[in-house]
Amino acid sequence: MEQVYSRYTPQDQKIWKILFDRQIKLLQHSAAREYLKALRTIGFSDTIPRYTELNQQLTQHTGWSIHVVPGLIEVDKFFKLLSQRKFSASTWLRGIDQLDYLQEPDMFHDIFGHVPLITNPFYADFMQAFGAMGVKYYQYPQAVKMLQNLYWYTIEFGLIKENGNTRIYGAGILSSPEETAYSLSDKPKHYPFDLATIFDTDFYIDRLQEHYFVIESLEQLFNSIEEMEKMMEERCKAMETRS
Repeated sequence: MEQVYSRYTPQDQKIWKILFDRQIKLLQHSAAREYLKALRTIGFSDTIPRYTELNQQLTQHTGWSIHVVPGLIEVDKFFKLLSQRKFSASTWLRGIDQLDYLQEPDMFHDIFGHVPLITNPFYADFMQAFGAMGVKYYQYPQAVKMLQNLYWYTIEFGLIKENGNTRIYGAGILSSPEETAYSLSDKPKHYPFDLATIFDTDFYIDRLQEHYFVIESLEQLFNSIEEMEKMMEERCKAMETRS
């Protein structure tokens, strides 16, 4: 599959502009500085981006590329693509009546939320390692669940501490105006990043989060790979022993 840019209508461009302009305004004082830097690096604007141009940027900075998918894909395929430094993204855009919420991620979530930070080496290498873990331990359902929890509380809904302030780097927050404001408020609980806790913490997809995990830096996320691999190996061996 590929992005067919000529299929986007004036209405699609209008919707992207509304979403883009709204989030850019909100994120200036809410998003992680590395995300804002990456946003400038990749050159996003208020028009729908062309994937061929984004791929040039991603390849240049971290060797990644966008792999077009029709929508949500099987978990094993998702893991495999990440392990190959390929980020799966759809090309369809939500309707005007879905500006604030939709159940299945669209291209605004995939591209605006996820893609910029893939130009950051620490973030990009963490995502590849995550995918490799998924490929290695996919035959263990409990291991897949742990990795899904980790992805949710980092790549999708992760927060980061910067100069004493909490900021956003998770794509699920970056692409949502409601979650942007809510995640940084005093309503949810904020916990320090801890792999063991995250592995065992369930999440919900149909409501605002009850809690978030806060990293100190993207480098910390990258440096957790060794611990992640060790914990996954130990837990999967324990599963084999019990069975």
